[in-house]
Amino acid sequence: MAVMTTAPSTSGHSDVTDDSAPAGFRRGFHNLPQQHPLRAGGTVDAPLLQALTARKPSRRPVWFMRQAGRSLPEYRAAREGNAMLDACLTPDLAAEITLQPVRRHNVDAGIFFSDIVVPLRLAGVGVEIVPGKGPVLDTPVRTAADVAALPEIDDAALEPIREAVALTVAELGSTPLIGFAGAPFTVAAYMVEGGPSRDHLLPRTMMHADPDTWEALADWAARASGAFLRAQVMAGASAVQLFDSWAGSLSVSDYLDHVVGHSATALSAVADTPVPRIHFGTGTGELLGAMRDAGAEAVGVDHRIPLQEANRRLGGRTVVQGNIDPALLPAPRSVLYRHVDEVLRGGALAPGHVVNLGHGVPPHTNPDVLTDLVEYIHQNPAGTTG
Repeated sequence: MAVMTTAPSTSGHSDVTDDSAPAGFRRGFHNLPQQHPLRAGGTVDAPLLQALTARKPSRRPVWFMRQAGRSLPEYRAAREGNAMLDACLTPDLAAEITLQPVRRHNVDAGIFFSDIVVPLRLAGVGVEIVPGKGPVLDTPVRTAADVAALPEIDDAALEPIREAVALTVAELGSTPLIGFAGAPFTVAAYMVEGGPSRDHLLPRTMMHADPDTWEALADWAARASGAFLRAQVMAGASAVQLFDSWAGSLSVSDYLDHVVGHSATALSAVADTPVPRIHFGTGTGELLGAMRDAGAEAVGVDHRIPLQEANRRLGGRTVVQGNIDPALLPAPRSVLYRHVDEVLRGGALAPGHVVNLGHGVPPHTNPDVLTDLVEYIHQNPAGTTG
């Protein structure tokens, strides 16, 4: 394996080059701003980046989906009086919320505080997050004319995102920030339904009843998500995750015929950089290979299948992320840690493993459980044998 060396940088940073970068990391450092934490070397050897590039990390890296808030009292205090989308688009507040779980839990990455529908708001689409319900659009997008009327995101509209990322990265130091975006299917599903849905019947129907309109809408969502990811990367994110929350409602054939190409478009927005890409969905055990082939270096696995089975389905050649069952967080520690040991042993079979939950942190979770869980994983990277 190559040993990382650095070249002098006129900015005062050490500049990682394509030729000097570790194996699995050999692309596009020169396409990042010179002060970027990867190009300057600050996060290249962080445990998360080591795992995502199939190197041997100094410790098993762990972070949690939905770690930025929900269960933290400091999050609830910061959010008081601030609507969700307003909080996402207020740079200093978004940065503070992103940093809170890193400070409290000692996780190995921050995940940028945002929401799947933020790119819609930035583009000028009327959308709000209704407490207790979720994202609700002013007007659903269901016809070719509706899609044709969708505005593109103006680059200037992304400035609050870039500012929030820059503020966050400045505080994180050598801890990497993971950029965030919703995958095109999930974004488009919200747009067609006009809000949350149990079965996503309307977008699945559109794929077959009006495929041209579906393709146009999914393409719009892919461009929006891609622009959102790229803004975060260029402002300092060291990895990205594309969330396909609702892809599990699709058959394999529908995913392959109508969805995966659009996810590939979104992920390709940062393909010219060395930033590793994680692709995650819920209920997507049958789609793992296709999700990887959309352009991801790592695949997130929910709690429904063991990591050893996910590794088998991925051919033993893909970094995995996951997949502690969130339902076990309130269980007795002996029960939870026994389950965590199984996850650690299953993840060890893959080329790399980033520990996470199989879905988001439930809002009622005791924060101390997460803090102690991180310490347990760091101290027992291969799981205990008891």
